[in-house]
Amino acid sequence: MTRHVVLLRGVNLGSRNRIAMPELRALLTDAGFDDVATYVQSGNVVVSSRRAPERVAREVERLLESRLGLEIDVVVRTRDELVQVVRRNPLREVATDPKRYQVTFLAAELPAQTLRELGELAHAQERFAAHGRELYAWHPAGVARSKLWARLASHDLGVAATSRNWTTVTKLLELAEA
Repeated sequence: MTRHVVLLRGVNLGSRNRIAMPELRALLTDAGFDDVATYVQSGNVVVSSRRAPERVAREVERLLESRLGLEIDVVVRTRDELVQVVRRNPLREVATDPKRYQVTFLAAELPAQTLRELGELAHAQERFAAHGRELYAWHPAGVARSKLWARLASHDLGVAATSRNWTTVTKLLELAEA
């Protein structure tokens, strides 16, 4: 069995895409996923399954739509992949506040042109690093006025994507290793 970290995009933000975590855990357990655990209310789930990560993502999307009527993008990483995301940590020297340090998880790598555009959006104090299907972004002044964050949070990347702060990333790794 492989531990998978299942990341739902845009869950429980305001009145949109409302999902109670007990309901989500029950839905996934009933669908045959094992060891289902959630973290906070924003669509962070850890499950065990023999399925490939891409299949886990598609199945969770299908379940959310067919059972709850919600069209939500889902991105999945295995525990081993998440270990590498945390080990890599390319901005560790500057990202001193884990709540202002974001990792955007992508369903597929972005084209070089899109990565250049993202880098150009970062203001002088922000830092941005891309590695494969992860984008690391340090927002020392927060995300409220960040053009980089606005683009990362948009649907304009061309692939399914969802972001988590560093605190959440490391907590999800702890859950996946439990």
